[in-house]
Amino acid sequence: MQPMIDPTEIEAAADRIAPHVLRTPLLHSAPLSERHGADILIKSEHLQLTGSFKVRGSANFVHSLDADTAALGVVTASSGNHGIGVSTAAASRGIAATIFLPSTASRSKVDQIRRLGAEIMIVDSTDSNDAENAARAHADAQGQPYVSPYNDPLIIAGQGTIGKEILEDGGPIDSVVISVGGGGLISGIATWVKAHSPGTRIIGASALNDRAMAASIEAGKIITPHFEPTFSDGTAGGLEDDSITFAICRDLVDEWVDINERDIATAVTNMIDDHHQLVEGAAGVAIAAATAHAAKAPGSRIVAVSCGANVSSDALARMIAAAG
Repeated sequence: MQPMIDPTEIEAAADRIAPHVLRTPLLHSAPLSERHGADILIKSEHLQLTGSFKVRGSANFVHSLDADTAALGVVTASSGNHGIGVSTAAASRGIAATIFLPSTASRSKVDQIRRLGAEIMIVDSTDSNDAENAARAHADAQGQPYVSPYNDPLIIAGQGTIGKEILEDGGPIDSVVISVGGGGLISGIATWVKAHSPGTRIIGASALNDRAMAASIEAGKIITPHFEPTFSDGTAGGLEDDSITFAICRDLVDEWVDINERDIATAVTNMIDDHHQLVEGAAGVAIAAATAHAAKAPGSRIVAVSCGANVSSDALARMIAAAG
């Protein structure tokens, strides 16, 4: 079995993006470890420059472009962290970025993207797929590169640098737990970890209410399951029909775990109470899944990838209420 992303691409990405991202800390959580009987560490991408891991893949894509292509500017669609990541990466190279957003995009994220100097195009729709279709059409018409949030080897390689840092900073690791939306993050991390520590288990964590990749793996093909609202908005939504992440997840992910909304909320509030750090719902999915795995693997060394901290005050209030 040959991985679709070569680990050497992740090594190159690490060198390429080093001036533009933070090497985030691997936090040992004494409270979680004591409560759950395992050695639990948290890869703290919620402390990343943009409040999310997404800037890694975006920076790798933008800084891989040749000068003539970069001069055209880049285009993407996003209602959240990916748009911020692309805007940040484009600003770091001094090129233009156009971000297509659905009409429901949060005002705080729209303002952050605007402050980074990107051009914002609001699509008159509440469906993020409509914004993506508009962005792709614009990129094709203008001859500009489109930056996919997950379905691109350069994006996956950039996210894979997290796996490289985990093994370098964490020593022997029994399991790495990663929340899954489109699969770019887990595909990159799994590619590096399985190449350099094949005995380490890769665990994909999904919000029970929105589990497109897990459902697709179960079906043996990419499907669009029924979705319910979730606190894990960063992983919400379906997969592109040609997504290269499907095969990587199918081949490299050892186990899939579903997390309910109350457990997501509890994980987020525990990070506030235990470590005085704010994380978003998608990060809560991975942290909750890591503590659940600890019950099956007591005494093991587990890393949960905390993917981001971009959460609104309203969403945080609802999670605190749900956690009880």
